Amino acid sequence: MPFNPELCRNESEVESKLIVQYLLPQLGYTPDTWHQEVAVGSIRLDFLAFAAQVIPFVLDANSPLSVVMEAKHPKQNLNNHVPRLRHYLTSLNVRYGLLTNGKEIRIYQKLQTDIQLVFQCFGIEVETKLENIKDLIGRESLKEGKLVDKPEVQIKNNLSFETKRQHSMKTIAIYHHKGGVGKTTVAINLAAALSKKGKKVLLIDIDAQANTTFATGLIKFQFEEDDDLKDSNVYHLLEKSDIKFIPDIVCKSKFFNNPEIDVIPSHITLISLQQNLVQSGPSRFRLAKKLDKVKNEYDIAIIDTPPSLDVYAQAALTAADYLIIPSDLKPFSNQGLPSVKNFIQQEINENKEGLGKPPLTIMGVLPSKISTNAQYLKYTFAKHKSVISDRYKMPIMDSLISERTALSACINKTILMGNIEIPDPKSILDFAVNEPSANQAAAEFEFLAIEVLSKMGMQ
Repeated sequence: MPFNPELCRNESEVESKLIVQYLLPQLGYTPDTWHQEVAVGSIRLDFLAFAAQVIPFVLDANSPLSVVMEAKHPKQNLNNHVPRLRHYLTSLNVRYGLLTNGKEIRIYQKLQTDIQLVFQCFGIEVETKLENIKDLIGRESLKEGKLVDKPEVQIKNNLSFETKRQHSMKTIAIYHHKGGVGKTTVAINLAAALSKKGKKVLLIDIDAQANTTFATGLIKFQFEEDDDLKDSNVYHLLEKSDIKFIPDIVCKSKFFNNPEIDVIPSHITLISLQQNLVQSGPSRFRLAKKLDKVKNEYDIAIIDTPPSLDVYAQAALTAADYLIIPSDLKPFSNQGLPSVKNFIQQEINENKEGLGKPPLTIMGVLPSKISTNAQYLKYTFAKHKSVISDRYKMPIMDSLISERTALSACINKTILMGNIEIPDPKSILDFAVNEPSANQAAAEFEFLAIEVLSKMGMQ
């Protein structure tokens, strides 16, 4: 019986009439080789079909002989769902993904950390294009095209399963000379996303505004006399070389993310105490030296920095291996890029040379706090991106962090304890578990984590 896309009036009918009743049988999948509403950690798949019968249900992480099928409402634009499909395929190591709203059918293939469109047709053409679809994702084609026969590996129910650390710790500074570009948002949620990918993460707040400290749930006190951070924060790592090491200062993020993240807190007193460090020249090297002592205890350290050229920024960038520069790509942010580059070339790399460390690697300018306006994205965003490479000669990252209300809502989340409202911030990834409206924001950070790991050779 031919498929009629006009009979698909909602997402449920796309699932039942196109995928279940038409595509799966035509492609050779029997009921014991496909599963609906599959949950793997935080990922929820509409359909997952296997080339071979899989009992009990497992996902073979070494031999991805399977295809993800995602159904959307006929009125939805499939372009909006490509980033999430990319996350599914790259995170789960699945080779093919089908995306459809009934009116259009697309097939994407995983290529390392990205996906590529390999087939596209209208729903009304599916019968005439069926052989092309079979050649790509038909059950027999997957069998013939499999990589190697390896024993199946059960993937745990959480994507944050523990992985063996095979790399010495990498340190990433999140820095821009311009304020208000989303440094803290990037730092905390990138740390959360990397943690959920099984990486042991240390998050360091070296900004006197202490936004990262607040956002990770460490500021629970309501009165000054209860402040337990004043005498144990990042300043005390920089103050002297022979006392206060990272294990003495580190705190666990409190309900911010699952799994919890180790955090070095900051404090408002960093402003008044800065002069003490300026008079002590070696202070700019101390963070690097103390991080070196825990290099085998963490996979990744992320440093949230101040928007300045002061001693705290020097200490952070001197300690870092990589630099991510969040930017809204607007003129004032762009005009700050040359001073960032000069700061690195004239001071930071000289500091690093004195420590016997290689120069700082600029991972890229990260588009951040970007408008979701369709007209802007279609006509202006590409030009804004090209300015970074063409005029400022700096790399630009593939990831994008949009300006979304969910990103502030998750940080400003509170709970009532008696008559007192207590801060209860969450990472965007944990916040999205109960807030579907935050899914797109969470996906952007999951994609960023994938790109960062790829650029550091840690995937």
